[in-house]
Amino acid sequence: MLRTLILGGTGWLGSELAQQLVEAGHEVTALARGVAGTVPDGVRLVRADRSLPGAYDTVSRSEWDEVIELSYEPAFVEEALAALSAHAAHWTLVSTVSVYANQQQPAANEDAAVYEPRDLGDYGQAKVAAERTSEQVLGERLLIARPGLITGPKDPTDRFSYWVSRLALAGAAQVLTPAVQGRYVQVIDVRDVAAWIIDAGQRELQGVVNVVGTPRPLADVLDTAAQVAGFTGELVAAEDQWLQDHQVSYWPGERSLPLWLPREDFGFLQRGNQRYKSAAGPERDMTDLLADILADERARALDRERRAGLDRGKNWNCWQSLPAGARRPRGIRPCGSSGPAAGQRPGPAHRRRIHSAATLPHRPGRSARPGWQ
Repeated sequence: MLRTLILGGTGWLGSELAQQLVEAGHEVTALARGVAGTVPDGVRLVRADRSLPGAYDTVSRSEWDEVIELSYEPAFVEEALAALSAHAAHWTLVSTVSVYANQQQPAANEDAAVYEPRDLGDYGQAKVAAERTSEQVLGERLLIARPGLITGPKDPTDRFSYWVSRLALAGAAQVLTPAVQGRYVQVIDVRDVAAWIIDAGQRELQGVVNVVGTPRPLADVLDTAAQVAGFTGELVAAEDQWLQDHQVSYWPGERSLPLWLPREDFGFLQRGNQRYKSAAGPERDMTDLLADILADERARALDRERRAGLDRGKNWNCWQSLPAGARRPRGIRPCGSSGPAAGQRPGPAHRRRIHSAATLPHRPGRSARPGWQ
């Protein structure tokens, strides 16, 4: 039985970690404000605001087999290490693939260059700072897990679950997608991430691991989602410039098309995962994953307000804005066809930094940033 302390534990990934640990018979404590949600039954919740003095007083009196740190705030990470590192046999820092400075290298592994942490208000750079501080304090007791795009049931971000939900809702209607040629999807189920982190902690693994799934062509993922959703309509793919001209955004966020990335960021969803696979990292079948997501989405209502994607009205308005009398004008082609539409040149991509995890709550003076709490 592991005595595990989760620094967080009430958000999406944290709650999944706590649930699986309890179900496996471990003793689990979560230190959190409790604002993001409640802890699963059987988990001891220590309510504490990590920005205040004495936040770790209660938990620093105990010895821990495993500490799991979820925060991206460098100050929180540093203070937790100062208070708890002497009381932890093993420590897992949940980081992110957003630490990598170059998103143009498919299959890049954990040795790829990361950002220099100059702007700690930036999510990826803040995680680099957290990694470096943790390495200095913990040495060989530290595992750094760098998840990519996490998905699965209860996903609060809609960045992957949008597609199977939209297709199920559309039925036989047309659904707008980005051009799929040369684009990939790389996701990992939140249940698999949690299971591997727990197993890795039990084995006291150390080092850095990209916790990511296998890259798959976007066209294949959309086809599988259509089959799972029972979609009988038409997927209509628009080129980047056409979407930009119609105020559709790269993911994530409002009026975006999830999984649509600028062409120059094509390596973001194609990270190397050989180290994860070698460390017995699980990855569930895509059809099963999509079926589980759809069941959860139906329970939450397919037509609910979403944090990413186009609602039915915006999807229809974009489709209706195509030139009259031409169902496939320049820039539009069926999903899965190859090459650009005749006469269409790819437009300039408006670069934006891409992140990979559930959205943290807004805080005054800062935009919301991704994380796994």
